[in-house]
Amino acid sequence: MAVVSMKALLESGVHFGHRTNKWHPAMKPYIFTERNGIHIIDLQQTVKALNNAFAVIRDRVANRGVILFVGTKRQAQETVRDEAMRCGMPYVTERWLGGMLTNWTTMHKRILELDRLEKMIETGDIERLTKKEGLLIRREIDRLETRLAGVRTMGRLPDMVFIVDVSREDAAVHEANLLKIPIVALMDTNCDPSNVDYVIPSNDDAIRAIKLLVGKIADAVLEGKAMRKDEELEAEAEAARTVEERAGLAKEMAVVEFDEELEDEALLGEATLAKLTPREIPEVEKEAEIEDEAKDKEKDKKKPRAKAKKEVVVEVEIATEEVAEAKEEVAVEVEIVTEEVAEAKEEE
Repeated sequence: MAVVSMKALLESGVHFGHRTNKWHPAMKPYIFTERNGIHIIDLQQTVKALNNAFAVIRDRVANRGVILFVGTKRQAQETVRDEAMRCGMPYVTERWLGGMLTNWTTMHKRILELDRLEKMIETGDIERLTKKEGLLIRREIDRLETRLAGVRTMGRLPDMVFIVDVSREDAAVHEANLLKIPIVALMDTNCDPSNVDYVIPSNDDAIRAIKLLVGKIADAVLEGKAMRKDEELEAEAEAARTVEERAGLAKEMAVVEFDEELEDEALLGEATLAKLTPREIPEVEKEAEIEDEAKDKEKDKKKPRAKAKKEVVVEVEIATEEVAEAKEEVAVEVEIVTEEVAEAKEEE
């Protein structure tokens, strides 16, 4: 299905070209006829080219691409700005600054400088400066805002450039060609299509024609963003499914491992195990032998400890007997000494 009907193109005056004395010979394949000294554009080719450009831009945006809208002529400025803001893409409607693409690092620094100056006004730091310095800063903000307002949200180079009237935006075409950035452009009969990747033959001077075609390009961007959201939702749903499937597999594996680890002792009761012979449950017999060996080892460890205890008890008994004998000897000696002392006193 066509993006736009032939009737809408005719009503908007897309088919009117420039005068025959101002045409570019390279645009001859896109010219249908001549009337009253004015070339008439072949709208069938316009419809095909617009469908092709619509699909290309939609797919590029769906892959997270950035489209830069460029249109600095008075008839296109307002339309390009409004449609670019509607679809959330960067735009250039004032003078094209040299090096906008080829010297993007410097342009990005100027954008950061604009942010810094605006923050000075928000925080009130500009009030600390002199009146002249504050006035110069505000003028610089106005100048940067006028030229860089449309590209402030563009954090990197665009993936495609959409241009209205390439004869006027020759600097933008040159920079895009140097960086090999694809160009989609509205081409009138006085333009050179050799440097443009996707040519849309149309009237680039009539405001109605510009509104119609730029609006369709913005619709392509919005459709690409919608496809991007749908893909993200599908990816999230698929990720959730995979997580659930992995969780289910993990549970099944855990159940299988648990079933494999259960042995006869856990599945059978004590009475049943007691009735079974060791041949029927060889693993139980092995475990019993291991337990007996462990008990024997513990007994062997305890035996030297018991011997040591007995020896200590015997030594204690011997020591107590020796202490008792020593006490008796001391008592006898004390009695002898007391008797001698008594006899000495009697003799005196």
